[in-house]
Amino acid sequence: MIRRMTIFIFVAAVCVFSGFSEGEVSDPAADAGFGFQAAVSLGADAIPVNGAVETWNKLGFQPDISFGKFGIGFDLSVRFKFYPDPDTAIELYPGDWLPDYEGSGYSVFDLYMAKIMYIRYGKQGDPLYVKLGSIDNLTLGDGFIVGGYANTRYLPALRFFGLQAGVDGALFDFPYLGLDVLTGNLAQLDVIGGRFFVRPLYGSELPVIKNLQTGLTLVADTKPDLYNDTDPANDADPVMVYGLDVFLPLMGGDLFPLGLFTDFAMEPKNRWGWMAGAAGRLVGVITYGAQVRVLGAGFIPDYFDANYDLFRSIRYDAMQESVSGGATAGWAANLGLSVLKDAVSFGVALDGPFQVIPSVKSANSAEYPHVRGVANLAQGIIGGFSFDAAYDKYFLGSDKGFFRDLLTPEDAVISAAINYHTGAAVISLVYNLKYNPEADNGFDVSSSIQSTVQF
Repeated sequence: MIRRMTIFIFVAAVCVFSGFSEGEVSDPAADAGFGFQAAVSLGADAIPVNGAVETWNKLGFQPDISFGKFGIGFDLSVRFKFYPDPDTAIELYPGDWLPDYEGSGYSVFDLYMAKIMYIRYGKQGDPLYVKLGSIDNLTLGDGFIVGGYANTRYLPALRFFGLQAGVDGALFDFPYLGLDVLTGNLAQLDVIGGRFFVRPLYGSELPVIKNLQTGLTLVADTKPDLYNDTDPANDADPVMVYGLDVFLPLMGGDLFPLGLFTDFAMEPKNRWGWMAGAAGRLVGVITYGAQVRVLGAGFIPDYFDANYDLFRSIRYDAMQESVSGGATAGWAANLGLSVLKDAVSFGVALDGPFQVIPSVKSANSAEYPHVRGVANLAQGIIGGFSFDAAYDKYFLGSDKGFFRDLLTPEDAVISAAINYHTGAAVISLVYNLKYNPEADNGFDVSSSIQSTVQF
C-alpha cells in the first residue's frame, strides 16, 4: 500500500509540475520580471545537543531569486563557536554538515536539501500552487485528518524540506476536479499523502449546490519513530489514515461567507470517526466554526495536526493500545478576530469529548479537551513590530482539572516568532518550547536570536 501511495504522489507531483508549461493561464503582468534579494544575518541559536541545550553563534546568507510567480530562497548558514585556544580557535557545528552526526539518522539529502528554504510557484488559492521547503500551516479538506500540519517544529535546530502543492481543474478549463498533495520531508518521504476532490454538479445552473465538493483523503506516516530519540530505529509499522468528505459553500462574499461540511475517516485497526460542522465569518472580521463528532473507540481526530512531528511517537503508541467500548460523542469549536485583511488576527480553538475524563491517563489525546490559541501581527501595523505566536495544551483535565491545567506547563507546546524591522535591518527572536518532564526546567527549548540586513 505504501508503495502504491508513493507512486500516486509521484504521478501527482509530475502532473502539478507539468502545469508550469500551461501558457494560456499565465498572467503576463504577474509573470514578468526578474528579482533578486539577499540578506546577511548574525545571531545565536540555542539548540538541543546530546540531551543538553547548547548555544552556537550563527552567520547566515539568504539569497532569494524570483521570476514572476516562481521563486527560490536559500539558507546558507554556518553555526560555530570561538575558543581562546589558538589550536582550535573556531569549531563548526558538525550537525549542519555531517550526515548521521551523533547517530541522528539524517542523510545527505536531509541536510543539504534543507539548505533550500523554499521553492514556490503561485500562492494558495491559485489554480496551480507549489511550495517546497518549510510547511507552516497545511490543512486538507476540512481538517478532520490533516489540520494545520507543520514541518517546522524542530526549528532552529533542524529544517525539513517538504512539499505542499495544489492543482485545480480550472487550470485546464475543467473545474470539475482537483488535487492537493503533501509530504513533510522529501528526503524521508515520511508524512505523505493527498486529497483528490470533485465538483460533480459544477456544470449545472443551480446557484448553490453547483459548487458542492466531495473529496477523498489518504495520508500515511511511513516512519512513525523518525524523530523518537528513545527508539530511532524506525522499525514501527506505517500509520495510514483515509476518509471521505463533502463540502458545500452555502454563502459567498467577503462579509458573511459560510460553508457546511461533513467527514468520515478511518485509522488503523478499524478505528473510525465522523463529524459534521459549519464555519464562516461575520461582517468579514469574526471567524467562527463548530462541529459535532462521533468517534469510535481509540479514534484520534486531526491526527496530523500542527504539532504532529513532536507527538508522532506518542500517537503511534496510542494506535497500538487495545481499545474496547462503543462510540462516543465529541465536539469542536473555534472563534477568532481577523482585521485589516488578516494583518491582525487572534483565534482560539477548543475540542474534546462528551464524556468523563478517564481515571487513568490514556495516551489518546482525543479522550481529553485540547485548546489551541494563535495570534498574528503583520509588519507595518504597530511600528516595525511583527509576530506570530501559538499555544497548544493537550490532555486538559488529566491532572489538576480543566481550568488549572490550562495554566500549568504539562503537555503544553509554545511557539513565538517576534521581529522588529528598522530600515534594511531586522531583529528576530524565535522561541519554541515543548513540555518534557525529564528536562531541567520542564521544557525542551530551542531558540534563535539574530540580526539581519537585507539588500
